[in-house]
This record gives sequence, structure tokens and C-alpha cells, in this order.
Amino acid sequence: MDLKQLEYIVMIAEENSITKAAERLFITQSGLNQQLLKLEAELGIQLFHRSKNDFRLTEAGQVYVSYAKKILQLKHEAYNILNDMADNKTGTLRIGLTPERGTPMFMSIYPDFYARYPRITIEPLEIGVKEQLSRISKGYLDLGFVTVTDRDKSSFEYVHLLSEELVLAIPRTHPAAAAAAAPGEPFPVISLEEFKNNRFVLMTKGSTMRNLINPLFKEAGFRPDILFESASNFTLRSIVKRRLACTILPAAYAGPDPDIAYFRLPSHPSWELTAVYKKGSYQMKAAKDFIQLAEEYWNQHPYLTEEP
Repeated sequence: MDLKQLEYIVMIAEENSITKAAERLFITQSGLNQQLLKLEAELGIQLFHRSKNDFRLTEAGQVYVSYAKKILQLKHEAYNILNDMADNKTGTLRIGLTPERGTPMFMSIYPDFYARYPRITIEPLEIGVKEQLSRISKGYLDLGFVTVTDRDKSSFEYVHLLSEELVLAIPRTHPAAAAAAAPGEPFPVISLEEFKNNRFVLMTKGSTMRNLINPLFKEAGFRPDILFESASNFTLRSIVKRRLACTILPAAYAGPDPDIAYFRLPSHPSWELTAVYKKGSYQMKAAKDFIQLAEEYWNQHPYLTEEP
């Protein structure tokens, strides 16, 4: 069995394009097409429906790709186990990182990781929580770093890194800011009801954070007047800093700022930052050490003060 051939077909299926697949595989389009035609001739069946700019799996192709992915994942896991047994400190670690906070963490801990494992190749991918979990469940990622409100213990294993509260951020010019704590002091509690006449900027709909925020306004008895939504907490904080609106942020983004006042909310909404991997999958020693470095990072860096 040609494992390289399996990789080729899986990539064409993922890209729905032989051109894009060839680019990602760093081979010529004609070379990749020849590999596909050779395999289809050997199997005696067509794996893709072809159009000018689109390759779609046939029923037979779906069967082939399904098993090809399983074989490639078994190969990846077997090599990780054997490398650990031989103490080779080699292999590949595929890691998912959430946008914004994932990149600063990675850049901070990677030098220490590299000093321990110079021959381990890391493939970092910055994507959202839902996409990370989907890729982990399919075996495309070895390890992810996600914020969750509930753990899916039937599918994943979690390693706790940080419990994080969501806080209200308002401009320092807001009348309620007079009750804010001095820099370095614990944030006081304030009711969200006091801000029913204010405008808000909020995280985008459907995100893990927005699903945690929406019930807060319902409990406060009003629907927020939303200036706009963003996928970036740095953007939300920047709008508050410019005195255009209020927002709700993870505490990691609530660093001291002379233009912003922070408050806790009465229900103390919170979520959990975790490392996550597929239940039952093998985690090589390098992955466990990477998680440990991440844990140390979050213990030492409670605030994200700059955009990555």
C-alpha cells in the first residue's frame, strides 16, 4: 500500500480541487493527476466526479477517503508511540490555537519547547473552537487549546489551564466608572441593568463567548443596543478605549488601562481555558510537555495587553 498515494487522494478530497491540492503537496498538477488516474485504473472505479474547477467524491471515493484517513491517522499515532519508545524526540505535533490568545502563547513557549525537542516538527493552526474540536475528532489535530463552557467527555480529554471570568468594560468617562477600583485592585461588582441605555460592541453571534454573554442581557431584562460585532476581543476593547461603547470581555483582556474601567457581574459568568485531545488517542511526551509549558504560561501571563 502506497501511503503517499493515500495522502494525495485525501488532499484532493479536502480541497475539492486538484490544482489546490497540488499546491499544498508541493508537486505538479500533472504529477498529481497521474497518481489519481493510476489509482483509479488499479481499483477499476472512479473516485471523483470531475468538472472544470471542481472535484467531488463519488460514492466509491467516499469509501476510499474514509479508510485512507483512518490508515494515515494510525500511521501517525504508531510513529509517535515508537518515537517515544526509542526516545528519539522526533515526530510531528499538530496543534490548534484559538485566534488572538493562541499566537502569543505559542510564541512565548515555543523557544523552551524547541530547546527540549529540536527535532519535533510543530504544525500550528490558528482556528476557532468549533473547528478545532471538529479536526481533533477526525484526527487532523493532535492537540487543541480552546475555551469551553461545557466539556464533551464522551469524545475528548481535557486538561485544565485556566478558569476565566467575563467582565464588563466601560469607558473611564462613563459616570459609573467613578465606582471602579484603583489599578491593581479587585474589580467591584456592578449590575448590567445599569447599562440598558448604553451601546455595546460584542463578540460575533454563534461564538462560544457570545453564547455565554447572551443570557446575561436576558437576566438583566433588556436587549443590548449593539453598535457592531467582532471576532476580536482586542477590537472590542479598542472601541471601549475610544469611548464609543461598552463591552463584555474575558478577564485576560482586562489589563490595566487609564481609559477603561472594569467591573465583575453579579452572576460571575466564566469559562475554562483547556488543552484538549481526542479521547483514547495517544499523546506523545512532547505533547504533554507542550501542555505543561502552556499551563506555566497562563500562570505567569494573566493579561493580554497587545495584539499578536
